[in-house]
Amino acid sequence: MSQITTHVLDTSLGQPAAGVGVTLEIDKPGGKWAEISRGATDADGRLRHLLAPGALVAGVYRLTFDTKTYFEGRKAKSFYPFVSIVFEIHDAGAHYHVPLLLSPYGYSTYRGS
Repeated sequence: MSQITTHVLDTSLGQPAAGVGVTLEIDKPGGKWAEISRGATDADGRLRHLLAPGALVAGVYRLTFDTKTYFEGRKAKSFYPFVSIVFEIHDAGAHYHVPLLLSPYGYSTYRGS
C-alpha cells in the first residue's frame, strides 16, 4: 500500500464516491507543483496506490479531486469543480491517510489513520 492514501465519501448519498479522479503533486522550489501520480477512487471510494513503496519524501503535497466530473456523472450540480487539499509531511517513514467527505455544496477533510 502507498504511504499516501485517500478515501472519498459522498455524504449527500451516504456512500463511497467511486470514480473520482485524483492527482497527487509535490511542491517544488519556486512554488511549482510537480505531478507524482494520478488515479481514480475504486468502488469503495478508496485510492490506495498513489506512491511506489519508499517513494515518500518530506515536503508539501497536494491532492486534487475532480469533483465536477464526479457530480456531472450523477447528473447533479455542484459548487466546487475540484477540491485541493494541501498538507505537509515531516516524517517520510509514516503513513498518511487523507479522507475527503464530499457533498455538492461542501466538503471537509482530516488526517485519518
